Amino acid sequence: MARPREFDEQEVLNAALERFWAQGFDATSMRDLIESTGLTAASLYNAFGDKRALYRKSLDHYVQRGIRERLARCRDLPPRQALEAFFQDVLCRSLEDPQHKGCMLVNAALDVPPEDTELRQTVAEVLRGLETFLCQTIAAGQADGSIRAGQPAADMARHLLAVLTGIRVLARVRPEKALLEGAVASLQDVINP
Repeated sequence: MARPREFDEQEVLNAALERFWAQGFDATSMRDLIESTGLTAASLYNAFGDKRALYRKSLDHYVQRGIRERLARCRDLPPRQALEAFFQDVLCRSLEDPQHKGCMLVNAALDVPPEDTELRQTVAEVLRGLETFLCQTIAAGQADGSIRAGQPAADMARHLLAVLTGIRVLARVRPEKALLEGAVASLQDVINP
């Protein structure tokens, strides 16, 4: 008979996520994960599989806890406010992170080796979901007149996705307030009617 787990899976995922997020996949060893989670190697392997499987679960946890919850909050707002709130949240997260970790999803996009097609596809799907959110929000704002209608919503969404990923990369290497605020301010140039 299997013994019940004697740890909180969410706490372990949070600890693993923080370590992977700060160091990246390659630089994080199983020893680091053991230290961060407080579990033995056997417990980690039994509960989550190998390091890659734990990374994948950590990334899924990040997407659910951070990105999907943020999108859900923004979907409840009028379109223009939704875009502004979304990018303001990204700005705050970028400026308030003392470790300058950036975005775990963007970091994963840069960390994933080309041969890991499954993980690359996972990252691409989340980025497509962000693009869809932006496109739908822009289209709704164009319909209600709060967002400029002179350009296709899909083109504007791709532009804003590029701005978003750029902000999160800059947050890692140049977390300068004026730089990041300037990038977010460009949102107004894109959406103003």
